[in-house]
Amino acid sequence: MALATALPDIAVVGSDVVRLPKVSPGTLFGSGKVAELKARFAELEVDLVLVDGAVGPVQQRNLEKEWNVKLLDRTGLILEIFADRARTREGVLQVELAALSYQRTRLVRAWTHLERQRGGFGFVGGPGETQIEADRRAIDDEVLKIKRQLGKVVKTRELHRAARRKVPFPVVALVGYTNAGKSTLFNRMTGADVLAKDMLFATLDPTMRGVVLPSGKKVILSDTVGFISDLPTQLVAAFRATLEEVLEADLILHVRDIAHPETEEQAEDVGEILESLGVDENVPLFEIWNKIDLLAPALREALLVQDARTPGVHAVSAITGEGLDGLLAAIGEALDEERIEDTVDLPFADGRRRAWLHEAGVVLSEVSGEDGLRLAVRWTARQRAAFRAL
Repeated sequence: MALATALPDIAVVGSDVVRLPKVSPGTLFGSGKVAELKARFAELEVDLVLVDGAVGPVQQRNLEKEWNVKLLDRTGLILEIFADRARTREGVLQVELAALSYQRTRLVRAWTHLERQRGGFGFVGGPGETQIEADRRAIDDEVLKIKRQLGKVVKTRELHRAARRKVPFPVVALVGYTNAGKSTLFNRMTGADVLAKDMLFATLDPTMRGVVLPSGKKVILSDTVGFISDLPTQLVAAFRATLEEVLEADLILHVRDIAHPETEEQAEDVGEILESLGVDENVPLFEIWNKIDLLAPALREALLVQDARTPGVHAVSAITGEGLDGLLAAIGEALDEERIEDTVDLPFADGRRRAWLHEAGVVLSEVSGEDGLRLAVRWTARQRAAFRAL
């Protein structure tokens, strides 16, 4: 139901759970259920039917013909949502690629003349290609074109990531099940204005902003696409690149909707996806129990007490701001690496690296000599490596 309401301009007029003792290869449901649903759809003047599961190409074609409606299965619906939400060039291309992969398997429903073949040109003997073969080839050509365009976008983003590695600020990534409140938390922590709505997949494109912690330390906060159970395989492959921002993170904040009845199952899904992405087990991870404002007062108080006793767990409300001060302080502590004192010699002309050191806030003193500047610094191993990469 939540997936259905995530699409704009859709009014859900009803839902039902249909038990399938046996799957019909042609129509998914038995003939009696097909007729029963047909009458119900006609009575309610339904234009679109959503099936929370997989529907085969032949089943989809037959049901649409029988019911005189448009039908979307789970994968098709998620693709529609993604297409509606994608904003960046990469997001749009990823959606197009996933949609083409999906459509390629469903050409059967687009054509009723598949048995017809186009003839040759007269001087070429033998039968021509079927319409479906021509369409499949056209889709394959389009897929190759989009992959080439995506390759350029991915290269650009990798250059951006390489540039960020030279920046002395650690990266904190927000991850979590879709609609867990990541973008609301992101906005609260950064003062940004990222789309944050009570609906699935409000965020599709990664967004990054700088945040100054109470300690004065600056970090880069990254908002990512929300996860979902049973994500279609086409989308797992297509949006893997979007989630790769998480692989660069120095700290991961797993945001959970703690008020959701299936919060434990959602957390397991997120854990499995992080593992499949190859996230380093040594990267620290905080569990952020969000939406405590939706809980009964007694339960909220109990969670706040448990938060204080459980390392790595923080109960917060992104809406009211409750618990955020403690979370920001904990982020600062987690990223407060051991600092070592060192000296750096720079020629007078090297203004870029001198500015970098001052921006990073690691300079203790600066003395001018005959040949250049000698700076006393106090920095982390990460900052030293980033400086040398310059």
